[in-house]
Amino acid sequence: MTVSPKVSVIGLGYIGLPTAALIASRGIGVHGVDISERIVANIAAGAIHIPEPDLDGLVQKVVSNGTLKVSTKPAPADVFMIAVPTPMDADKRPDLRSVFAAVESICDVLAPGNLVILESTCPIGTTEEVVRRISAKRPDLKTGPDGEGGKTLAVAYCPERVLPGRILAELIDNDRCIGGVTPDCAAKAQQFYKLFVRGACIVTSARAAEMVKLSENAFRDVNIAFANELSLVCDRFGINVWEVIELANRHPRVNILRPGPGVGGHCIAVDPWFIVDSAPDLAKLIRAGREVNDSKIEATFERAAELIEANGAGPIACLGLAFKANVDDLRESPALEVALKLAERYRARVRIVEPHIEELPATLAERGALLVDLETALRECSVAVVLVDHDAFKLTPLAERQHLAVLDTRGIWQDMRRS
Repeated sequence: MTVSPKVSVIGLGYIGLPTAALIASRGIGVHGVDISERIVANIAAGAIHIPEPDLDGLVQKVVSNGTLKVSTKPAPADVFMIAVPTPMDADKRPDLRSVFAAVESICDVLAPGNLVILESTCPIGTTEEVVRRISAKRPDLKTGPDGEGGKTLAVAYCPERVLPGRILAELIDNDRCIGGVTPDCAAKAQQFYKLFVRGACIVTSARAAEMVKLSENAFRDVNIAFANELSLVCDRFGINVWEVIELANRHPRVNILRPGPGVGGHCIAVDPWFIVDSAPDLAKLIRAGREVNDSKIEATFERAAELIEANGAGPIACLGLAFKANVDDLRESPALEVALKLAERYRARVRIVEPHIEELPATLAERGALLVDLETALRECSVAVVLVDHDAFKLTPLAERQHLAVLDTRGIWQDMRRS
């Protein structure tokens, strides 16, 4: 690899675009690729299509100075980074079509000495399958110990581990787990990441790195499932779960997480199923955690409906649609699912308060729900279902909400109502 390699980033979404812009800001030439002509045109104009602090200014800078160029087709490079979506299918199995399509798209422009890095979250063995697919189309490229002049193809897996809202900072500061299909591949990828990462760049095997990423999200999911299951037990016996958690966490070796209406986001709500799919006979606890968290959506809807039926026929405030606090990301959001169920039953009575979006998803609008601001919802509604712990909701004075019947799934109004 040259000291300043030319880099191609395939997929310009939530991870690919910030990664491409960050690398380009280091003076490294980056060619970003996305199959969406709209996205490519947007970025080429120096604009962004995803919300992320400081990303707009960075993209505008690297596009204007020419270090980031974009198109819909791959071009020759030294390093190819694949950062495309890996969703679940209807059977809760990983859908890797975008990964393999990205691999297919770069095969014709690969050259000896190139480095191919997969960053998308994937099941165990995916990186090895990438090697097989490249080898099938380009048998002239060998992956293994460096041959004469180092002219083999290096393939590695390095999953992202960033938090929306802090992506640029965490791309730089977080440690990276870099797995190669051979030790030489891992070492070459490590050398590349050290060009722009301040965190530790730790090498391992590709399979171990794949499992690390899945384990991180499964760990979070199982621990949230414990909190969600605990909340259901407390509800049955009329016990305040927030008080139970607060007191239990005074034990020096206990740290129970906070329950909610489910688990959302592209990672935690999806990735554990990849482990279950790979080892269904062994991943019993991971499966149970996923099922508990998925079932919390229906349980939250049922509790909300009971509260609504007990409090007349007035407007209903649903506070929050995002999958987590203070973002506009609705991917896999349990709050959105609960709101959809409520809108299906109560139609135009439902008022949605989501300060981070400007219009409702079509699925909610079609059911008659209305997007209103917090002040309007507090004034018009008699029932409030708190689904997201946005700061704007936490700061609501007691005097403005004391008239409400409240289902607080996030524990932010516990001075008023116990959940």
